[in-house]
Amino acid sequence: MKIGVIGSGDVAKTLGGGFLKHGHEVAMGTRDPAKLADWGKAHPRSRIGTFAEAAQFGQVVVLAVKGTVAADALRLAGAANLAGKTVIDATNPIADAPPVNGVVSYFTTFGDSLMERLQREFGAAHFVKAFNSVGAACMINPQFAGGKPTMFIAGNDAAAKKTVTEILIQFGWETEDMGGAEAARAVEPLCMLWCIPGFQRNDWVHAFKLLR
Repeated sequence: MKIGVIGSGDVAKTLGGGFLKHGHEVAMGTRDPAKLADWGKAHPRSRIGTFAEAAQFGQVVVLAVKGTVAADALRLAGAANLAGKTVIDATNPIADAPPVNGVVSYFTTFGDSLMERLQREFGAAHFVKAFNSVGAACMINPQFAGGKPTMFIAGNDAAAKKTVTEILIQFGWETEDMGGAEAARAVEPLCMLWCIPGFQRNDWVHAFKLLR
């Protein structure tokens, strides 16, 4: 597939590289091309352009920016360029505040989620929450002694979630579909839980698994 990645941080670069590894075409969108200069040299098959160019290119669009700027990034990408497309939302609503005993703060409430806000504003796009509950180092074909980890996803469009599930299978994950966009209220806080061992013990190499 053609994948447009909006972002130029570690998550964006990791996912972009993962899609290239698995044979997809990738266009990276950034506001600062210098941030992707070295990455682009290491991944010569990729394209680097603006948010709008990446969104227009992608059959699937990946949103991998700070949660505080997620809506602004999508506005720059252009609603028309997102319409009808699967948008993999890897963001978390982390507030600009230091963690307290390892617990980060969110700017959302228990009755709302960042993905729901984005879905309401960009109603013609098909958002699927994914890749928000694990660190970049373990996103692509992770290897754990306990087997494949679980990625929890949520979104309103069944076809979009099927597409994301197929990608997750390629990337070495088991997938648990938690339901509609409202489920992002539960999926997004998994990042808070995931971060605690990192901030407290510098343990950033772990993932969740659902057992039955």
